[in-house]
Amino acid sequence: MAPREWTVDQLHVALPHSSLRQQLLADVNLTPLEELPARLEGWATAAETLDAARPRIEAARAYVKEHGTEPPEYETAPDMTDTVVDDAQGRRGAA
Repeated sequence: MAPREWTVDQLHVALPHSSLRQQLLADVNLTPLEELPARLEGWATAAETLDAARPRIEAARAYVKEHGTEPPEYETAPDMTDTVVDDAQGRRGAA
């Protein structure tokens, strides 16, 4: 499958948190033009990662709603929140 051709607006909509959307807009407005393609590529990668995880996220959400607790596989999984947020903010990877 070919990589998706993103627009800044599509990236903005794909990001699940307002703080990430604000960071994207700040990056677009404050990044020097010659660095912008690489920075946007980092955001596209983050959006694609989040989009690919969406079914798992929705399944976990449904499990919590039904059982009142996280699925068993989440109890031993390490907390990756900081890693995901850092990647999504373009602090790693193609930036």
